[in-house]
Amino acid sequence: MNTQKKYRLFFVLLLLALLVCLVINISLGSVSIPLKDTFYVILGNSVQNDSWNNIIWNYRIPKAFTAILVGSGLALSGLLMQTLFRNPLAGPFVLGISSGASLGAALLIMGSSLFSGMLSFTFVNDLSLAIAASVGSFLVLLVVMIVAVKIKDTMALLIIGLMFGSITTAIVSILSYFTNAEKLRQYIYWSFGSVGNLSWQQLLILLTIILAGVLLSIISIKPLNSLLLGENYARSLGVNLKRSRYIIILATGLLAGGITAFAGPIAFIGLAVPHLTRQIFNTTDHKVLVPAVLVYGAILMLICDTIAQLPASVNVLPINAITSIIGAPVVIWLLVRKKKMIF
Repeated sequence: MNTQKKYRLFFVLLLLALLVCLVINISLGSVSIPLKDTFYVILGNSVQNDSWNNIIWNYRIPKAFTAILVGSGLALSGLLMQTLFRNPLAGPFVLGISSGASLGAALLIMGSSLFSGMLSFTFVNDLSLAIAASVGSFLVLLVVMIVAVKIKDTMALLIIGLMFGSITTAIVSILSYFTNAEKLRQYIYWSFGSVGNLSWQQLLILLTIILAGVLLSIISIKPLNSLLLGENYARSLGVNLKRSRYIIILATGLLAGGITAFAGPIAFIGLAVPHLTRQIFNTTDHKVLVPAVLVYGAILMLICDTIAQLPASVNVLPINAITSIIGAPVVIWLLVRKKKMIF
């Protein structure tokens, strides 16, 4: 079997796995709904229990699609960062954009405790949290873009991004120290991450942000392939490194910042999925990797969300914990089995 046919087979299998994971995710939850009735509701047919329509269409399907967007976006942004910095440990949050979103949410929830009423926010809900986190991530992204104009060294930009993350984390720690227990608990709950809080309107906004990030990533496929062999090689191929770096950073900012704003900070997916995808497809060509990580990230996120919601139980585990507990052993096993890292 030649390489192209093998890639097509892998993509078909991944898409089938995505469909299966989607159906399983929608069918399982705290309320037991038979799989047959789940299909009936999705196809628009009537079922014996009218409340099942509401549960599936207004909670489970938006949650499943949110998981797909979150997994795909984080996986793609992780791939972009690992290639831009040529660092296998880089992830979607190395530029401090996620930390900026966390700072925005922390200021909204805990700001009044530190500033003695000057920042008194009484109307804190999912939408206001998303707006505050979006503003925080956008401001950090803006600063990173300005710094990128001044600095030509990509590794220096990576270090500066990490420093931005450290600064915002320190501010959040100060806010946490001075806030009361109720607001601290609210912020910690947000930091666990969740894909189950979005309405259809919020989901549409997130979809628009993700599509913009994916489009910028597709535009950057040729520069990404060139950067694998170094910046000098990329220049010799006529790649405009300055322009390409701006586009890659902007794409990552849209993906990581938008996801953190709407779903909270979710770890592991962006770091691990690019490595898993390279191991399975045995390639570093971004024409293959970009669509592959989108599908693979969606599958892994759906699996983690299905486990986190504890089917037949009213309890929901933090999605952040599940992504690491489930994903890390898989990466370890795959790397030990392959005995090398493809990068």
